[in-house]
Amino acid sequence: MSDFLNTSSTLFSVECLSVAFWRRRQPSFMAVREVTFTVREDETVALVGESGSGKSVTALAMMGLLPKYSTEIAGESRIMYRERDLLRCSDEERRRLRGADMAMIFQEPMTSLNPVFTIGYQITEVLRLHKGMSATAARSRCVELLDEVSLPEPRRALARYPSQLSGGQQQRAMIAMALACTPRLLIADEPTTALDVTVQKQIVELLKTLKARHRMSILFISHDLALVGELADRIIVMRHGEIREAGETVRIFSSPQDRYTQALLQCRPRLDNVPLRLPTIDNFMAENKNPPLQGEGWGGDGALTRLPSPSSSSLFKGGVGEADGGLPPTAGDGCKAPSLLEVSNLKKSFFKREGLWRRHEIPAVKGASFTLRRGETLGIVGESGCGKTTLGLTLLRLHQATGGVVCFDGQDILALSEEAFMPYRQRMQIVFQNPYASLNPRFTVGQSLLEPILLHRKAANRQAAAVLAFDWLHRVGLDRDAFDKYPHEFSGGQRQRIALARALTVEPELLICDEPVSALDVSVQAQILNLLKDLQEQLGVSYLFISHDLAVVRYLCDTVMVMRDGEVVEINDVDSLYRNPQSAYTRQLLAAVPQARNVAIG
Repeated sequence: MSDFLNTSSTLFSVECLSVAFWRRRQPSFMAVREVTFTVREDETVALVGESGSGKSVTALAMMGLLPKYSTEIAGESRIMYRERDLLRCSDEERRRLRGADMAMIFQEPMTSLNPVFTIGYQITEVLRLHKGMSATAARSRCVELLDEVSLPEPRRALARYPSQLSGGQQQRAMIAMALACTPRLLIADEPTTALDVTVQKQIVELLKTLKARHRMSILFISHDLALVGELADRIIVMRHGEIREAGETVRIFSSPQDRYTQALLQCRPRLDNVPLRLPTIDNFMAENKNPPLQGEGWGGDGALTRLPSPSSSSLFKGGVGEADGGLPPTAGDGCKAPSLLEVSNLKKSFFKREGLWRRHEIPAVKGASFTLRRGETLGIVGESGCGKTTLGLTLLRLHQATGGVVCFDGQDILALSEEAFMPYRQRMQIVFQNPYASLNPRFTVGQSLLEPILLHRKAANRQAAAVLAFDWLHRVGLDRDAFDKYPHEFSGGQRQRIALARALTVEPELLICDEPVSALDVSVQAQILNLLKDLQEQLGVSYLFISHDLAVVRYLCDTVMVMRDGEVVEINDVDSLYRNPQSAYTRQLLAAVPQARNVAIG
């Protein structure tokens, strides 16, 4: 790590940083342990690791934003900005530096932007506070900033509230706010999490352009090693609050020394090689010293197992194996499963009132048609706003369709009354994207699981329902003591397991998964994807898997449907679509996937 202690042209340095959190009636929790690194001028350094590795705590300590009454920074810690130790500065000095010399883009723009103030107000506030600009000058500069980050119609955007912008536009507004005073150091904390691949690529390219234009340094925080490979000059890998490995980006990808770094590179699904099972970080580090080779996968116990050839394996759905493997069976083979869901010309529009009598139609889904067979997975991909989630909610009649036919097991469910449709609600379930918002915070896990079981009469009494709930907790990898806990006591990955268990307690035949792993780190993502495959093999459930992550879809799905602006652009079996995409838009999506995801360990 000697290269990280080189002080030549050093802009920012963190030396022996240790941060502890105090917890009532419990021992203090050490979140960061003796972390040391530097950020040089005009350089991009990436902090990489799983959730809970200490990345964000390190960034908040640098910004002076840790809560004073629940955290303690060790006395020997130093955070140096040029020649100033920020830990020894007064609150007023730190306040003057924040926004002016150093700025931060937070992970979730919807919670970082104030929902009751317009975008223009929030950006001009920074300019007036730190630059002393007049309201007119600040507004003019705000338009320039929004134009610089390529936000459409920047003058109109000034008057918009955060809720009126898409996720990518909100993130651009956050970047504009951070750049308002041209800081020397920009800290970007997971700025592309849960964004689709094209917006993700746009944000990364935008950061590159702005860095070159303003000659600033960037500290880029992410759990995705492959993503930062396209942006960072150097990478620092953290786990459990400690630095496991640090070095130049090229060296980290070509010759990672630490097994944890190797695991991060291997856990993420790849476009060029589809293993039987995704390795998890714990299994990788416990069972293997070397990464899986091409054509190898991981068994359920974490042991390395060579994959059968596609031509002879029954473990690849429809006979589809590696990217260069065999073709799926054709319609004339007679070996396809019967259809479970047949959708024809499904339409959904929203209406916005204009004046007293007129309504303006906003079409969200424009005539989607597809078929999903029993025991198979259909992936729906596309950019944010393309209609993926609206389509899934319309299929479940959580949105009222404006046209089309949806045949579930031969019955047009759109034509049924609400009473007649009730039995179908048990057969069709959904797992929502956000595990933090999809569980009732006032219900224990047990109450959340018992409710659908009792509602749909899947057990004779409450005691039998509890036995069934315990069984599903075990199936998704949770202990019995989770039954009496509340959602806030679990991590994001555990909450997603609970949501999955709740949906499966009523034994659905169709499960709609709406971005279930988009906000999870690579190891938890691998666990959830492996779990979905296991449950499909055991129960024969069909999945409608909505995602913007093409690598995840490549691993899990049998068929892929590409959507754009509410229309179906292309639909094909997964191998054919990835090998030979027919539409220019599909090729654009595939090109937007960070190429570093396909870097193999040497």
